[in-house]
Amino acid sequence: MKILILNADTDEFLRWFYRSAPGLEHASYDTQLAARHETLYGFSDFYSRNFAALGHEAREIFTSNIWLQSAWAREHGLAIPSLPTSILREDSHLVSRVKRALRRYKSTLMPIGKSLGLVRTTPSFVKSILLAQVEEMRPDVIINQTTSVIDADTMRLMKANGRTLVVQQGVALPNGADVSPYDFGVSMLPWVVDRFREQGIQGEQVHLAFETSVLDRLGPAPAKDVEVSFVGNIAASHGTRIRLLEQIAERFPIALWLPSLSGLPADSPLRKYHRGQAWGRGMYDVLRRSKIVWNSHIDDARDFAGNMRLFEATGVGSFLMTDNKSNLGTLFRLGEDVAAYDSVDDCLRGIEHFLKNDGDREEIARRGQATTLGQHSYRQRTEQILGLVAKYGR
Repeated sequence: MKILILNADTDEFLRWFYRSAPGLEHASYDTQLAARHETLYGFSDFYSRNFAALGHEAREIFTSNIWLQSAWAREHGLAIPSLPTSILREDSHLVSRVKRALRRYKSTLMPIGKSLGLVRTTPSFVKSILLAQVEEMRPDVIINQTTSVIDADTMRLMKANGRTLVVQQGVALPNGADVSPYDFGVSMLPWVVDRFREQGIQGEQVHLAFETSVLDRLGPAPAKDVEVSFVGNIAASHGTRIRLLEQIAERFPIALWLPSLSGLPADSPLRKYHRGQAWGRGMYDVLRRSKIVWNSHIDDARDFAGNMRLFEATGVGSFLMTDNKSNLGTLFRLGEDVAAYDSVDDCLRGIEHFLKNDGDREEIARRGQATTLGQHSYRQRTEQILGLVAKYGR
């Protein structure tokens, strides 16, 4: 079976990625894709790697990376214009500015899609190349993990006899979201699963996971020289997270790795604890260096635990302290695999205790890693998805 996974990267990551390897944007598609996978950022090659291990042909397409996508187009004979590379030095709205720069080529790109017999309406730059990639691979299953970039109308263009379309949604569906092209949807959030069913498609809960090959790909663990760390985002929708971090910072030397400080007020005391950005491998190394990895779900998570940090921190063998949610005990044994807090005072007491008691902290970290490797791997998640394809697919 051929399986295609559609993913997307943020502007901040793309800026860091290409700045870290000057000239990479001019390299071949395979070279850029291999470099992207080796960052270990986000889902990386975790789904395709495990589908392949189960005997299937699988690949990811990073739909928002227009340098990577443009390389594929050139190598397959599509007349794509040169991309402006100076934009890589800018500091905001990276992808949107490139797309604006390409608007004058719209008339050139439209015939590409038409010549492939795939376009019913005028396509954008990203969509035209994506449709050509689908035509070239002819997958049996397409899993769309990026509904914010690849919309329902584009997915309808990918429909074919016998092809199964799957939507994987890790955040709440926006109002008016259309999931009608899909055969079924998966999410770790139960209310998103309910939305799928309300809109007339099958829905099932599938959690996020940890990729076990990361341990070999990272190499030896660094020394634990960080007392308490937080790696993640801070935005207007993270009010609870910001308040908790500020109260922790009043008592403990918490180190923050954030892609941007734009979500923090100018006078926030957290600004002085910012250590910079940590993407992929850098993020995993911060987790491995930390005595305590602190986690808090975003407000939209409601009373439900399931973000990636749960599995990333425990997967690399670090001690995780996370906010207690109604389902957390179904994923980990509380107090044995992870430490959970119910209030600010509870959190502060826990940090103080576990910084003083290395043995307790290290034993919980050991058990947490064993649980994640045994129960929350991408191999298990891909097996679950394949079971759903057999159940609901075409």
